[in-house]
Amino acid sequence: MKLGLVIDLDTCVGCHACAVACKQWNTSGTTGPLSDLEPYGAEPSGVWFNRIRHYEADVYPNSKTVNVPMSCMHCEDAACVTVCPTGASWKRDDGIVLVDQSKCMGCNLCAWACPYGARELDEESGVMKKCTLCVDRIYDENLPESQRQPACVLTCPTSARLFGDFDDPDSEVSRAVAERGGVAQMPELGYAPVNRYLPPREKPEVTVSEETRGDSTPGGAAGLIGKWMKRQKDAFDRFGKRTSGEA
Repeated sequence: MKLGLVIDLDTCVGCHACAVACKQWNTSGTTGPLSDLEPYGAEPSGVWFNRIRHYEADVYPNSKTVNVPMSCMHCEDAACVTVCPTGASWKRDDGIVLVDQSKCMGCNLCAWACPYGARELDEESGVMKKCTLCVDRIYDENLPESQRQPACVLTCPTSARLFGDFDDPDSEVSRAVAERGGVAQMPELGYAPVNRYLPPREKPEVTVSEETRGDSTPGGAAGLIGKWMKRQKDAFDRFGKRTSGEA
């Protein structure tokens, strides 16, 4: 088994709902609480397992904002696990990388080893914390099966996040990666990250007819606006006659 996430960069709108849902669930879960630093100050900060980066691709008029959520990649050969001197960082049989907070001494070695910036030291508790794929939720048999998914996946308004087993070729995540050419982040480093990103689709070519553009009408776009205003005036006139007749 190899559990992980697929993130569709074409449909992610950068709303941060996944980050907020992650914070809400995990601050009351097995790794909580997640501290907040000056939440109402000029520079609020704190522990977040999921952060969204925003990039501008290409140039006008073909420019596009690409939103890239970043969290733990649950690497198959995780450097954070290798460097941990106390064995606090470990990888489960299902592929999830976790931190045993009872063994963590907050030395920061794992954070320095992680090239994805996925680990955050909780200054209040003095231990390292990170994405758990909501391990306390996905195996909870008290929840309906449809709800046994990470909080970020359940809350995404555009269904840009998928969760499943990459070792199962028929799983939703495996099919999505195969169909869209999902890619890993910085695979050249050799850590074999599990999470995959679906690239943005090419912008489709749209043919706009002369009539739709308004060039065939007198005054072009101005002509269209004039016709629209006339329709509005006619509608108000009809409404006025009807109400005056009722009076």
